[in-house]
Amino acid sequence: MTPRQIALARHALGLTASCLITRRNHFVAGPGHDDFADWQAMVAAGQATRRENKHLPPGDVLFRLTRAGAEAALLPGDILNPEDWP
Repeated sequence: MTPRQIALARHALGLTASCLITRRNHFVAGPGHDDFADWQAMVAAGQATRRENKHLPPGDVLFRLTRAGAEAALLPGDILNPEDWP
């Protein structure tokens, strides 16, 4: 994972300097979005999944991290919420 992809993954997980436990796992982007290519690369690497969603604007995609992708984005002290990541 590149540093930019780690930052995107951390955002998708809701991790911040003051919140070190994951609280979500999603990111929405579509073609033309600055982050779309990074998410596509994470899907190709098995670090994320993508899903079209009828509740999103046409062309937008819902990305979710796999466990491997989430673990790759963790920094020392970060925790995957056990309710979401058994």
